[in-house]
Amino acid sequence: MTFLCLKRLALAAVAGLVVSLSAPTRGEADAPATAAAFVGSAACAGCHQAEATAWRGSHHDLAMQKATESSVLGDFSGATFTYGDITSRFFKRDGKFFVNTDGPDGKLADFEIRYTFGVTPLQQYLIAFPDGRMQALGIAWDSRPKEAGGQRWFHLYPDRRLKAGDPVHWTGIDQTWNFQCAECHSTELRKNYDAASNTYATTWAEINVGCEACHGPGAAHVAWAERRKTADWPQSGGDDGLSVHFDEREAVSWAIDPTTGNARRSAPRTSAKELETCGVCHSRSGKIAEPWRPGHSLLETHVPSLLYAGLFEADGKSLDEVYNYAPFRQSKMFMAGVSCSDCHNPHSLKLVADGNAVCTQCHDEGKYAVSAHTHHAEGSAGTRCVACHMPVKTYMQVDPRHDHAFRVPRPDESVRFGTSNACNDCHADKDAAWAAAAIEQWFGPVRKGFQTWTGTFAAARAGDPKAAALLLKLATSLEAPSIVRATAFEGLADYPGRDSAAAAQRGLADPDPLVRLGALRAMRAFPVEGTWQLANGLLSDPVLAVRIEAAGLLATTPADRLSPADRDRLATALADYEAAQRVNADRPEHRVNLGNLYLQQGRFAEAEKELVAAQTLDPSFTPVYTSLAQLYAQQSRDADGERVLRDALTRYPDAPELHHALGLNLVRQHGADASVAEFARAAELDPADSLYAYVYAVALNAVGRSEEAIRVLEESHARHPADRDTLFALTTINRDAGRGDAALAWAIRLAAIDPAAQSLVDQLQRSVPKPHDRPEQ
Repeated sequence: MTFLCLKRLALAAVAGLVVSLSAPTRGEADAPATAAAFVGSAACAGCHQAEATAWRGSHHDLAMQKATESSVLGDFSGATFTYGDITSRFFKRDGKFFVNTDGPDGKLADFEIRYTFGVTPLQQYLIAFPDGRMQALGIAWDSRPKEAGGQRWFHLYPDRRLKAGDPVHWTGIDQTWNFQCAECHSTELRKNYDAASNTYATTWAEINVGCEACHGPGAAHVAWAERRKTADWPQSGGDDGLSVHFDEREAVSWAIDPTTGNARRSAPRTSAKELETCGVCHSRSGKIAEPWRPGHSLLETHVPSLLYAGLFEADGKSLDEVYNYAPFRQSKMFMAGVSCSDCHNPHSLKLVADGNAVCTQCHDEGKYAVSAHTHHAEGSAGTRCVACHMPVKTYMQVDPRHDHAFRVPRPDESVRFGTSNACNDCHADKDAAWAAAAIEQWFGPVRKGFQTWTGTFAAARAGDPKAAALLLKLATSLEAPSIVRATAFEGLADYPGRDSAAAAQRGLADPDPLVRLGALRAMRAFPVEGTWQLANGLLSDPVLAVRIEAAGLLATTPADRLSPADRDRLATALADYEAAQRVNADRPEHRVNLGNLYLQQGRFAEAEKELVAAQTLDPSFTPVYTSLAQLYAQQSRDADGERVLRDALTRYPDAPELHHALGLNLVRQHGADASVAEFARAAELDPADSLYAYVYAVALNAVGRSEEAIRVLEESHARHPADRDTLFALTTINRDAGRGDAALAWAIRLAAIDPAAQSLVDQLQRSVPKPHDRPEQ
């Protein structure tokens, strides 16, 4: 494998070339002279000296570097670090940096550090493998000052004991730089994964995050700038060759309203180009296309995560590592027209002012930066705006990050819903009720705040029967941020009905592609025949993420029911869907997506090829085995499916989805009696999934154990009070067991959630004797 020195790399970048991790770069004479060529940050600095000076030494500039004496911050003087039963040693040899640690076979070996990744508060290290992969070492260097706890080696997963073969071990698939992190630490990175050989030839235009990472390829702009130097070239007007102009703040001012103490934008913001550009890297998202170009919707190349449980608290606060895009899109600031560069210098990445001054640009200092508002002693940490309105979570052990939703502290919601709050982040020795009482004493009993959806998402996550109406109201609210509405729409998939369908239909026409995406997901529970009529127009949506979501939703539409033109539109959108999965063909989940698509289309050989490839990529990715079992079932090969599932269970005995799939397999082969134990184990392993308990109860009932079935369903209902399948099964099993009163009671509960079940209530009311009609006992 050939790597280039930094000097040659810089020359290649200026010439508009890309650098390959697996092959030498072409010579300068071979460089393509195209408008889309990249020229490197050095070519920009001549005219944009102030911006280049600010950028130099920034986190973007130092995002990735070749490992040298000047770039490596860690102690490679023979230092050791012990993790579990592995002691790793960091040392130098022949001017290069090495670590002796456990490799992909679990044995200690020497590995050369090829690149540094990041700079502060931690620095990671990349190790190259012959197949083009680069793996991020799980041991990182804490680059904070020693007095702050830094200048030491530490492990990013201290509470786990990762071994070779685990996807999260540094040699595992979840630590592969080419997929996980490369795009956001270099400019114009192309993964170049070859599925046939399972190798990478990853390239970049510039090793770090340079000018063109945000502004787009610069060759055309440089050529324009050179032409302007000639005497006969006009000094203004014309196409300057840039992909985008970040002009959403031009000719705009903010004036503080003396009544409220808050600023108003002089003109509404009509685009979100800055956020969409920053969001490419500062969002939790999945990539669906290459290349990204500034000025386009983020959803043209990426699908950002919505406000899911596990990633966000019910109020939308960051929980897992979700970065800033989704939090900021929830904020009153974003809705009011604030852009990223209102607070952050986009070149140095520093705040545009120190401390509270960045906030008092728009918020009256005399009203907000005083103890009458903060209720904390002057000069204390509690007087800092960010202490209360941008709570901090620490990621990667040493990296504290502020939530960018700019919310007011709500300890009262902590009491009601269990969410965290900024007050108790500092006053950890007190409880939320104490903090709520203090807030009420200071600001009165009526809670104000922009983020008002905590109760809705808390109800949905708890399976509360009231969640359907709450989600419906939130999804259709024109006041809520689009990312919140999209999340609410997706939540409605658990509550199908006429109202949900009508709301989703309106959402499909929303101007924001994120809302259209959520509305499509709301329709997942509806039969495809009806869904086609509502959603087929989005097969031609201008935004890729929406098109492929529509394609996945409508993929099973019978071709013989479509006109030739509709078949062509569906085929085109499905081709986009396939291409999006191929972008990440190095990941098992995307190969399973392809396998499942081919399975739905009856392309069994292609489906098996994709699923086997997924298994090869990551044998621990258990959905591949359930999909293989489904494939074999459709081919009348259930014996093969059973073999696959039992083999997987020997390695992953606590995977509920495998036990569930095996139960279904055994039902098909041998009847319900053979399946009960597997269904029971799935329900035991994952009581949070109501499907497992439901199917287990149905199996129990099928073998004449209706009493046990009812008990299982009642226990599941206590955990999932709004689950329709559970309520329907409780109704019908009680009815068939001659318990008319109980059946009617359950049917009434079902109808309260799903009005379509009223006919079942009516039927039971006619069949259940009234009290005065019953014989005496």
